[in-house]
Amino acid sequence: MAVGIVKTNRIAKAVAKGIGSPVFIVGSDTGRDGIHGATFASEELTNESESRRSNVQVGDPFAEKLLLEATLEVIKKDLIVGIQDMGAAGIICSTSEMSARGKSGMKINLDSVPLREKGMTSYEILLSESQERMLVVGKFGEEEKIKEVFSKWDLNCVKIGEVIAEDKLEFYQNGELKALVPASTLVLGGGAPVYYRETRKPDYIDKVQKLDFSNLPEVNDLNSALLKILSSPDIANKSWIYHQYDYTVGTNTVITPGCDAAVVRIKKTNKALSVKTDCNGRYVFLNPKLGAKIAVAESARNVVCTGALPIAITNCLNFGNPYKPEVYWQFKEAIEGISEACLILETPVTGGNVSFYNESPTRAVYPTPVIGMLGIIDNTDHITSSFFKTEGDLIYLLGKTKEEIGGTEFLKIFFERIEGNPPSLDLNYEKELQSICLKLIKEGLIKSAHDVSDGGLAVALAEACIMNRKKMLGAKINLSFDFRKDFYLFSESQSRIVVSISPSQKKDFERIVSSSQIDYSFIGVVQKNMLEINSGIRLSLHEIEDKYYNSIPKIMS
Repeated sequence: MAVGIVKTNRIAKAVAKGIGSPVFIVGSDTGRDGIHGATFASEELTNESESRRSNVQVGDPFAEKLLLEATLEVIKKDLIVGIQDMGAAGIICSTSEMSARGKSGMKINLDSVPLREKGMTSYEILLSESQERMLVVGKFGEEEKIKEVFSKWDLNCVKIGEVIAEDKLEFYQNGELKALVPASTLVLGGGAPVYYRETRKPDYIDKVQKLDFSNLPEVNDLNSALLKILSSPDIANKSWIYHQYDYTVGTNTVITPGCDAAVVRIKKTNKALSVKTDCNGRYVFLNPKLGAKIAVAESARNVVCTGALPIAITNCLNFGNPYKPEVYWQFKEAIEGISEACLILETPVTGGNVSFYNESPTRAVYPTPVIGMLGIIDNTDHITSSFFKTEGDLIYLLGKTKEEIGGTEFLKIFFERIEGNPPSLDLNYEKELQSICLKLIKEGLIKSAHDVSDGGLAVALAEACIMNRKKMLGAKINLSFDFRKDFYLFSESQSRIVVSISPSQKKDFERIVSSSQIDYSFIGVVQKNMLEINSGIRLSLHEIEDKYYNSIPKIMS
């Protein structure tokens, strides 16, 4: 997921218009790397596909940085009509999309395209997905100024054609017309036909959702249970991986990876951005529509816990072979779930991608529509982190815990079963929960906020104790169990947030929450050294820290 900021008077669009406007290819040379990269992403993984890994292009981050800076400069100097990066399908894609948006066409000379390999055919040049390239439509008469900018950044800037009035793309090589196609019919939203695939509900759905939880033996050693769940790859902290990368470049990072969401300040303003990607593939496997709703709701809840208002999503939809009716049914259901959640939470879909054919000859991946959520914090004073802050602070649970263990980490680890229905989700309740949490944060009544999700309440409390490794604080918790202790502690009921507040804020906090429809309960206090939950769990923070932070390196080694 990539997030940028833009001055509204400098927005550049991927459009081609103005008869005679020059068309440039800028950036790196064009090679044979990445040819059929788009189609490679749309086939099953087999021994045959392994031999075509060269279809995947190789990037050059330094060249990309130069290209980005040059691009921003020509936009700032108001030298261009439109610009688009060359992604899937290379030149053929960018020329057609820009032409269609501008209701125009292009005449392109492929002989002018800078090549890094000899003897490339027109077919290869058109479909190459070599990285660090863009297509630029310049303003008529500004050709030399455009070239000067890209030359300063030591990048190619070669005129390869011009905009024409007709709705067509003409591609020439060696003086011959190699391709002639209408522009408007090549892009989504143009003249392409709508394709309705066959769908069929998979046979496994009804079977896995019928699990009778009452027959499962109770897990009594809750200390060991919590440590075991904390050390599982799905729950354990991933810092061993992301600490290999510099996530503080530019000194804008306020909340680093590891909390509910990452927060980045916008310099020269009092605003910040909160960003989160999320999805539980098990939930979507068990119930695609509900699982996709949860992915949207949880990612929104994560940014809310940092003090941000969720405003939009992007996505990466990972599924198996869509020609299998069962897979396409999963896909269709997930899309409907995302749509329903986004409409209620008011988070429009700004873009994304679909990755099909993620399967081997034996099985497909879990259907995994990953949601990337963007939130805005209007006042950096409201930035909130996930961990407990001060000994003696009061701990509350917003939301209600239900007897829901379908698809949970608890069920997978202790019973080796991925069955049942995922936790239920009332999107209107979820929206009110997020609204009340934001109100409490803006009123200065919350010192920490942490979403309850994978692993359940016990895991969320343990994480809130140890997320700040410089100053870990424990908690003494007293819960009223409405059902089995192990189910209660590891239920993954949605729409729950653990918050901590100063004792002096108790009256104002409860007044605001009581004015809503949101369930809440006082569950404990922040203390030193230990996490205690009733009489069933008593663990030192060092025990918890070791399992949570050190398990993945051991697994990887």
